[in-house]
Amino acid sequence: MDKDYSLLRLKLIAVTLGFSLIPLFLVGTSLYVQFDRAYSARVKETLRTVAEDRRHALDLFFDERISQLTTLAYTHTLDELVRSSVLQDLFELIQRRSKYYVDLGVIDQNGDHLAYAGPYPLLGVNYREAPWFQSVMQRGVHISDVFLGVRKVPHFVIAVLRWEGARCWVLRATINTDLFESMVRAAQVGKGGEAYLVNEKNILQTASRFHGQVLTEAPTPNLARFRGTRLLDEELPRGRMLMAATWLRNVPWMLVVLEDPREELLPILETRSLALGLMVLSICAVVGGTVFVVRLVIAQLVESDRQKAALDANLLQTSKMAALGRLAAGIAHEINNPLAVIQEKAGWIHDLLEEEDVQASENFREFAEAVGKIEQHVDRARKVTHRLLGFARRMEPVRQPVDVNRLVEETLQFLENEALHRNIRIHVERDPSAPEVVSDGAQLQQVLLNILNNAIDAVGRDGQVWVTTQFDPAAREVRVQVADSGPGIPSEILGKIFDPFFTTKKLGSGTGLGLSICHSILTNLGGRIEAANRAEGGAVFTVSVPVNDLRA
Repeated sequence: MDKDYSLLRLKLIAVTLGFSLIPLFLVGTSLYVQFDRAYSARVKETLRTVAEDRRHALDLFFDERISQLTTLAYTHTLDELVRSSVLQDLFELIQRRSKYYVDLGVIDQNGDHLAYAGPYPLLGVNYREAPWFQSVMQRGVHISDVFLGVRKVPHFVIAVLRWEGARCWVLRATINTDLFESMVRAAQVGKGGEAYLVNEKNILQTASRFHGQVLTEAPTPNLARFRGTRLLDEELPRGRMLMAATWLRNVPWMLVVLEDPREELLPILETRSLALGLMVLSICAVVGGTVFVVRLVIAQLVESDRQKAALDANLLQTSKMAALGRLAAGIAHEINNPLAVIQEKAGWIHDLLEEEDVQASENFREFAEAVGKIEQHVDRARKVTHRLLGFARRMEPVRQPVDVNRLVEETLQFLENEALHRNIRIHVERDPSAPEVVSDGAQLQQVLLNILNNAIDAVGRDGQVWVTTQFDPAAREVRVQVADSGPGIPSEILGKIFDPFFTTKKLGSGTGLGLSICHSILTNLGGRIEAANRAEGGAVFTVSVPVNDLRA
């Protein structure tokens, strides 16, 4: 029976949790996925905006440098600029407005360095074979890649071409890469982010914060084939990074901005942790509430089944007792009539024995003893049928005075032979001060008989049973204790022994309704039954019956 309730409990918990947790998981997962997508899109869009803003700033920087050089070239003639003092004055003038320039130089159409203002001894150097010189002669404006050159220091040049009639010349400026790199690094985001420039060959034009120096190969993939701004999710040597790449307008350099997603997506991770925490708490609350409600429902179902089983058992017992009563009445009718005839004949024989001639017979004593035994056993048979009729009578509870001590004695008479057969000694201790109780004697006897039977079954053979009656004046109740020397009741089942259909006997040896019926009977009579284990071993059952007033 317990297995059935356990299976039902598990099914109810499983179904309830399924209908509760599946929607919770679906809603929670959907919300998290939507938030993750929205926030990731916002982070990437922010990274795109940072890269494009920095690209615009770099394009503006080159536009200004080209404009400055063009203005200087077209506001001065070659003859004016080859004067060292003029070029030096111009260099100092533009340095006041910008610290990006390292030097200025004037190169004629043959590549000879005619005038120079700066810290290096470059006057007289010929640049006819330099790639930047050939490019500016063809295009008019040129911004070179970073290179070492004669000075062996990474730098790049911006050069503009000026025509004066049939001749041309070039005004060239060298840019300080250290100051230029500070503009690029301004695009860095977070502690793990960085920004740098690469050329079309994927060579670093500015130093990488974590992946190399100028003129080394960049760790990011070569994206020379695309234009515009592109967002990538790249796996780099130091981990997964978000990358925005965009090409500059005036120079074939690509700005690369790297961002550590662990920093920028930290709110998502925190939200995920919070969502998981809330989900765990929700699951615990749902599971706890489900288990509590299911246990409450199962407990009510068990109590309902218990009451139904007790009612069914009482109805069955009533039917049995009614049938037994009818059978006992028939037996009493069939036996009491012969017993009356035997009693009458025995009395007649007894009267005959009073005559003198019979008393003179040698067998007079034997006749008298035989008649006495006949009368004794007839009286005994009448008592047996009387007890049978009294116990078999099964009616609604009646209120009548009941002597508990006498009821115990009468009940033990039913079990004398069984106890003798099993060599079980029954010790009886009666409280002479115990008053009569107002209750149903037949039902109380049924309870005591069931408890005593259980005690004898628990002992088995060669044991002892103690029956004690007590009166508690403070509680106004009479108690009957039945203790045995059996193995006792295991503690894990002590609270279940009054449940319907619960039994520790072997299959076919009991229905598990006896103690449940006893509990129901005593509850209806206003009493109670309790079970415990003796310290010396064995079990003890206590039946308490209130001492009621018959007028109540």
